[in-house]
Amino acid sequence: MAEAVQRVEYFYAVVLDEPGEALRLLEFCNAHGVSLINFTAFPLGESEVQICFFPEDAQKLKMASEESGIPLVGPRKAFLIRGEDRLGVLIEFHSRLAKAGINIYAANGTTDGHGGFGYILWVEPYQYEEAARVLGV
Repeated sequence: MAEAVQRVEYFYAVVLDEPGEALRLLEFCNAHGVSLINFTAFPLGESEVQICFFPEDAQKLKMASEESGIPLVGPRKAFLIRGEDRLGVLIEFHSRLAKAGINIYAANGTTDGHGGFGYILWVEPYQYEEAARVLGV
């Protein structure tokens, strides 16, 4: 199975770093029928967390956010790479982007436990189209 690279959109919310905040936002997605291809949270300083939502249907998440009054920033752009997990597979993508002078400023990946992997790459907005060209999408 060859790796597949696709352009994806994401939205994010900045919330207080408190128990239940991610749960509240996941319940919001569930209540509005928003299916996520990725969900990532990471700290911003000492008291806040940025939570990123990568929906299958960006328009559906945007409409749910507007109707519910839950403020989300976005859409923003990233890349999703999926494929068969093998040693060194991510090196190929990092190498292609590095050789083109494109910096990956954030990444998040996992295996699925059945031989596959998924990997989200964030690049600076001004480098997005060049990165897409280098990645072949």
